[in-house]
Amino acid sequence: MKSIFKASLAVFLFSIHPNEVIAQSKPNIVFILADDLGIGDIEPYGQKEIKTPNLQQMAKEGKVFTNHYSGNSVCAPSRCVLMTGKHTGHAIVRGNLQDKIKGQFPLPDDELTVAQVLKNQGYSTGIFGKWGLGETYSTGDPLKKGFDVHFGYTDQVLAHNHFPEFLLRNGKKEFLNNKVIYGDTTAWHKGLGSYSIIKNQYADELFANEAINFIDLNKNKPFFVYLAFVLPHDNGEYDKIENCYEVPSQGIYKCKKGWTKQEKDYAASVTLLDKYTGKVLDYLKKSGLDKNTLVIFTSDNGTQQIDLRFKSNGKFRGMKRDILEGGIRAPFIAWMPSKIKANSVSNLPSAFYDFLATAAEVSDSKTKNIPTDGISYWNELLGKSQQKHPYLYFEIPEKNGGWAVIKGKWKALQTNICTDKPLDVELYNIEIDPSESKNLASENREIVKEMVEIMKKERQKSPLFPMNAID
Repeated sequence: MKSIFKASLAVFLFSIHPNEVIAQSKPNIVFILADDLGIGDIEPYGQKEIKTPNLQQMAKEGKVFTNHYSGNSVCAPSRCVLMTGKHTGHAIVRGNLQDKIKGQFPLPDDELTVAQVLKNQGYSTGIFGKWGLGETYSTGDPLKKGFDVHFGYTDQVLAHNHFPEFLLRNGKKEFLNNKVIYGDTTAWHKGLGSYSIIKNQYADELFANEAINFIDLNKNKPFFVYLAFVLPHDNGEYDKIENCYEVPSQGIYKCKKGWTKQEKDYAASVTLLDKYTGKVLDYLKKSGLDKNTLVIFTSDNGTQQIDLRFKSNGKFRGMKRDILEGGIRAPFIAWMPSKIKANSVSNLPSAFYDFLATAAEVSDSKTKNIPTDGISYWNELLGKSQQKHPYLYFEIPEKNGGWAVIKGKWKALQTNICTDKPLDVELYNIEIDPSESKNLASENREIVKEMVEIMKKERQKSPLFPMNAID
């Protein structure tokens, strides 16, 4: 990994004057993040029963990545990887960890984010939706991490409720016309979890509208919009599981015969996600901003559910919280009609930690001191010669822990590593066996050895997220 010392951060932050004149040609960036959306949930990746016409059109007009990976298989660390450009062997946040007071463990003061990179290149920066990397009183406050504007949730437990009591606007509560019941303080969420009995204002719709308004106000200069929807994440604080997917209505799925309430609600939530994404794309087209705006759509991790009819994890095994492909393989669609060839496909292995490097190149950042594990995929989007990772690295503390390396056709993984009894390393040829059904470790001991050495090389010890088997 490139230098991660504070000195490098200081050099970067003060090497570019934030008030310098910015050329109008600098591309805008809109990054749209779904929450717990499985790679098989949308039409561009083969979904047949859930309708996502806007994402289908986005794919036809843009480029679909077939080998893109999220940052992690749960929310907070995946978002940390996205914002900091560091994989989870180096990232400060590697799992969902509650702060002592509330919310998630915050990004420290000296941790550089993509928003800071872009802000120092003259971009207006706004986040709309779920942050999950620090409360307003902490060093991880989004307004301290490069964002000019924040509207949404900071605490991802509060974000489980799509009809919340309030949302935060630049650190201040903005109360909504919903009636909320909070959970028991003895529960795992310490009383922060909630559900609503009067539902008038839907958070995800508000996020889309706020993002469009921000774009309109900042259309005469470069802008970065991080639109972090909560859809289709469930609300586990409901008393009854059939109510866990929160939507204003079931829409076109209401009369589906043979479907459960859960299935109707889940399908409606994914279609709403598609609708709100379409609103943003439509605005960009109508305002003429589409020609100079890069839009990316993806998901923070794999699906939360595999019991419904939709085959949300596609052909992959595993789900959210797994180191398996179903936990970390993500949909990824890039759209910029003037630059990206329509109806194109990329097989480039890439990951969330490539976004910071990409944003830096798009914004024409001159510094060489950006601390990142990533490689810009801007050339890949433009159809030019693209540098590739020699391998990709992942680790998670969930489900007793796991780590993995992907190198070419091979994927090595090991689970139970947060205990004193790790399981044997597994090896899969994901080129011909993407569902990871046949363990080839016993037949390829030298490859296994090489992959384990890479794992050891890439992992820095973390006092917050120890792994007993290897630390």
